[in-house]
Amino acid sequence: MDYTQTLQPLFNALWYLIPLAILAAVIKSPWFKGKAGEAIVNLSARLFLDKTRYHLIKNVTLPTEDGTTQIDHIIVSRYGVFVVETKNMKGWIFGSEKQRYWTQKIFKSSHKFQNPLHQNYKHVKTLQSLLGLGDEQVHSLVVFVGDATFKTPMPENVTYGGGYIRFIKAQTEEMLSDIEVRKVIEAIESGRLAATFGNYRNHVTHVKEIVTKKDSEPRCPKCQGNMVRRKVKRGSNVGQEFWGCKSFPKCRGVIRAS
Repeated sequence: MDYTQTLQPLFNALWYLIPLAILAAVIKSPWFKGKAGEAIVNLSARLFLDKTRYHLIKNVTLPTEDGTTQIDHIIVSRYGVFVVETKNMKGWIFGSEKQRYWTQKIFKSSHKFQNPLHQNYKHVKTLQSLLGLGDEQVHSLVVFVGDATFKTPMPENVTYGGGYIRFIKAQTEEMLSDIEVRKVIEAIESGRLAATFGNYRNHVTHVKEIVTKKDSEPRCPKCQGNMVRRKVKRGSNVGQEFWGCKSFPKCRGVIRAS
């Protein structure tokens, strides 16, 4: 029996499932979710912010002392420079301004992730260094998109969906002149790295190195924060090394060093 001829109609009927499966995998990937979230924020800015007063610059990669940092969106206006970090997440979100890690809870599953305000801090400081601007002239802003719900009170600069537009419009004190706005835009455009595949690959490699380093270091058994290597200064174990919580004395978690 010729099985090829027998199965050919089945192959013809199901061939389209292969590209659909590939498309489904792409849609579920963190990369696609990130890009989709950025697209939503970009669209909102273009629709609801006056282009003559608010200037959107997206996907900016800047050099730093230890590599690079990538900023999702920068909005330049007379009312300051807004550095926007986007999070496309679902589930319940728990966190506060000073916590090192926030929690995402989906049904019975919980996942800790870096406080996005802390993540955006490096973006803000890198941009301030490039532009020579003060703290009052640069605003850190975090936007959650997707099916996420805040279950704890959030700072006013952490918003959901279009809330970031309201935050931006609520800033009415002029921080920059029209000439300064133009100079800021020119400085960002001239200081950013070219949007080439090579620069993108180098940035991804840098981020992976940071993540690998963090994953190799122990977490505090009490608060799950970062730990630093220390030495016992007194007692019978003087000179012996151990891992102590970076938040000491607020947190006194310790782990014996190997």
